[in-house]
Amino acid sequence: MALLHRANLTPSKLELLAGWLPGRAWFAGPLEAEVVRVAAFRFDDPAGRVGLETMLVRAGDGPVLQVPLTYRDAPLDGAEQWLIGTTEHSALGRRWVYDACGDPVYAAELARVIHAGGTQAEEYFEVDGRRETRAPAMTVSGSGTGDAPVPATGTVHRVVDEDPTVIVTDEVELAVLRHLGTSQRVTGPVLTGTWGDEPLPVPLAYATPAQ
Repeated sequence: MALLHRANLTPSKLELLAGWLPGRAWFAGPLEAEVVRVAAFRFDDPAGRVGLETMLVRAGDGPVLQVPLTYRDAPLDGAEQWLIGTTEHSALGRRWVYDACGDPVYAAELARVIHAGGTQAEEYFEVDGRRETRAPAMTVSGSGTGDAPVPATGTVHRVVDEDPTVIVTDEVELAVLRHLGTSQRVTGPVLTGTWGDEPLPVPLAYATPAQ
């Protein structure tokens, strides 16, 4: 479960992405267009330290883009190239925001959700000592089953930052689709999602054995 805070972020997530996205090789959309949120979902960090959020965004009339993010309370060693920026969180203080494809915590959780048939984390606020659940903006599902073995990710050895973005780990390669659409076809264990404009499952990421 993901505990949320009613807080302000300066700069906001979308402001950070507006400055970062045009520099990506897979970016599509007018360069000067406003970046808007389409939907989002979260995973859980089993250790409870790293925020794991995937945002779907669009710039102008461009395609829906998938941007997984991690939020940390300190810099991630050796991950400077994946740093999107820092933001001041009014409840948690300074947060380091990373492209999650370079973060081993994201890789491990993505592999688990895909292979074990997992879903997004339930999101909630704590209000006057009680839990207030937030309705999900989208629903995701891994194609595996709860008793399926989950390959070890261990270290992120290499990231090919294209579309899809391929995360090479110890036992599995994870491909994160950047441009989303129902026409995409993938094989093998897969993560799919549905949201307001896409009621049919759309591939988001898939897994193949490490080479």
